[in-house]
Amino acid sequence: MNEIEFMDLWHQAMLVGLIVFVALAVVVFLVYSIRVASISDYKIKHDFINASEVAWLKRVALIFGIGIACLINLYGSSKFNQLGVWFGVRVFMSIAGATVVYYTSSLILDYYYPTRLSRKLRKWRYMPRLNPKTGSKLRLLTEAEEDVHLDEGMKAEENIFSIDYDVWIDDQTKEVKIEKYQGHLLALECHNCGFYTMRVKREEIMERNEAGEPTMLLKHYECSYCKNVRATQFPISSKQADDYREEKAPAKRVHKDIEGIKIEILNAITGRHSYEFQTLDQAQKFLEEYDIKN
Repeated sequence: MNEIEFMDLWHQAMLVGLIVFVALAVVVFLVYSIRVASISDYKIKHDFINASEVAWLKRVALIFGIGIACLINLYGSSKFNQLGVWFGVRVFMSIAGATVVYYTSSLILDYYYPTRLSRKLRKWRYMPRLNPKTGSKLRLLTEAEEDVHLDEGMKAEENIFSIDYDVWIDDQTKEVKIEKYQGHLLALECHNCGFYTMRVKREEIMERNEAGEPTMLLKHYECSYCKNVRATQFPISSKQADDYREEKAPAKRVHKDIEGIKIEILNAITGRHSYEFQTLDQAQKFLEEYDIKN
């Protein structure tokens, strides 16, 4: 086989490779999308997306990058039909091009895509559930309400941030459904840098009742990217499960469009500090007790 025949065969192989790998990337993406769409249970769908989506998209990026390498190797195919320095340069550029495509895609998936992924996961995690027996709508309990339905082992898992539990209740039948999620391994959005890199670092009890039982919990968060910190207060329920089951569903908020209150304090020495509260009373009490010096 002479150089001309080799180059003709090489260009044909690159053309076929371009078509095959680009088509394969599309097929892999469609297979993943169909697989996600076929999962009807919201909890299972959430877990599958959380565990698999980034890995599947990286496979798509890798396959597409190989297709880009084939495309670069077709450059100048009508002009150059002999081996030479340009051939080695083109092969090198094709490898470099594929590497750039995959590396850039990986960076996007690792640092920017979690923002979109987190929104998608929240959608399926908090999608309204139905009681399969009665068809009635379940209600998601707040952190202040859910602890009465968790045993000591579950509470211990939540306390070390390894597991997070969502408790859904049917207000008509009082049936309870508990869903288990990976805890704070899935970070929250940092309001400073915009990345989902805000994780819980520690918790502390802020208030106790006369019996010594905790009534208010403060969670401290820190961003692993920009080191921004914030704290959020959560009330701790002291009710028993039987007491709660007798209660009616809580009334709607007076201001239905307000989900919480956020206070940001800019300190010339320690930087930006963010604090989030669920009610106006909590925010006002925080401001009254806040020690600027400390």
